[in-house]
Amino acid sequence: MAGKKFRALDLCYAAIFVALMAIGSNITSIVPFLVVGGVPITLQTFFAILAGAILGSRLGALSMAAYMIIGLLGAPVYARFSGGFQNVLSPTFGFIVSFIIAAYAVGKVIEKHNHLSAYFTAAIIGLIINYLIGTNWMYAAYKIWAQAPQAFSYKIAWIWMAVPLPKDIVLSLFAGWMAHRIRSVSPLIALKR
Repeated sequence: MAGKKFRALDLCYAAIFVALMAIGSNITSIVPFLVVGGVPITLQTFFAILAGAILGSRLGALSMAAYMIIGLLGAPVYARFSGGFQNVLSPTFGFIVSFIIAAYAVGKVIEKHNHLSAYFTAAIIGLIINYLIGTNWMYAAYKIWAQAPQAFSYKIAWIWMAVPLPKDIVLSLFAGWMAHRIRSVSPLIALKR
């Protein structure tokens, strides 16, 4: 799809994923105990991977960028219904940034290989990107500008992330499988090469 414009239908698909991210980010409003070390356990990683796998690299990344911008402009679409530019200073904002890169990477892998194992591989790559960027941002934020909990260390940052990791592995693989199924049965959703 390099050099080509998006169709109106493509932008509608992207908007759907912005809405899904907003819903997935606020699962903690239903189950508020799903917050570990200040990190809400959400469905955002699932939807970011699904966006890249279904929409492709460019449109998937665009949908995640739109989600980030809408939140920065003040719409309460981030976890715990937060929004606004002050979220850039949040220890968890790196995860939001990572969704753009993860969706792009997932889409790139699937654009080159359209078999089920590629979807699973792409999903795990997206998850790794999400955790690497998000956790490192969180660590830097706590050490540089946010108030770090007592005895906070890089190891503790990764220990905190071990709590949602099993859920994210399962949901990432499920997103890969689901995207493969959706793309194999729907002629409307086809990655442009």
